[in-house]
Amino acid sequence: MLQAMNTGHDGSLTTGHANAPRDMMARLETMVLMAGVDLPVRAIREQISSALDLIIHQNRLQDGSRKVTHITEVQGMEGDTIILQDIFLYEQSGVGQQGRVSGRFKSTGIRPRFLNKLEAAGIPLPSEIFC
Repeated sequence: MLQAMNTGHDGSLTTGHANAPRDMMARLETMVLMAGVDLPVRAIREQISSALDLIIHQNRLQDGSRKVTHITEVQGMEGDTIILQDIFLYEQSGVGQQGRVSGRFKSTGIRPRFLNKLEAAGIPLPSEIFC
């Protein structure tokens, strides 16, 4: 999967299972190591950070519903660490009478680095959504 995503063809989508966006990085690293690929950990992390732009994380909430809770950008590497930045987070505001969770997405105020890729593809986003 990582090799395919790093071949220069834009646009890939895959799923993985982890408890949080940061945990997904460790899971991907572990999957590569379990495949018997003889690469240094830093090289694996570089492959991961160059292959991924976004992590969309979904959680099961206390009412049993599943909601996207994190939209997180993979910003690259700093030393040996993959840098992640939350762009939007789900903010729970309460639980209704029938036990249903209510809430909304809240911007962290960070404009994603990949925004220029979207604009170049003809997908402009209003800057006020990042406030």
